[in-house]
Amino acid sequence: VQLVESGGGLVQLGGSLRLSCAASGSIFSINTMGWHRQAPGKQRELVAAITSGGSTNYADSVKGRFTISRDNAKNTVYLQLNSLKPEDTAVYYCKVFTSGSYSYWGQGTQVTVSS
Repeated sequence: VQLVESGGGLVQLGGSLRLSCAASGSIFSINTMGWHRQAPGKQRELVAAITSGGSTNYADSVKGRFTISRDNAKNTVYLQLNSLKPEDTAVYYCKVFTSGSYSYWGQGTQVTVSS
């Protein structure tokens, strides 16, 4: 399974970005899809996740600002980032769980928020 992320970049305080992560390869069934992030010197943390049924979960720090969604037909997960803050600066990674409890990571996409 390969995960290709896109949509990162440099944005000003209060700006928006939309991240995408498309899964391809030998995919039998994708279950939960999610986004994590890792800032310099910090541990990787869960940002948001969405189940195959559409239930979502968010980190407290992004609730009300970020929205996760998915297109099952395209095996793609999205993360809409609004009202961005400098503390949102990090490398964002998507993670996908498939049948058999396998998990896969994307290569990461940099999000930088300038003040």
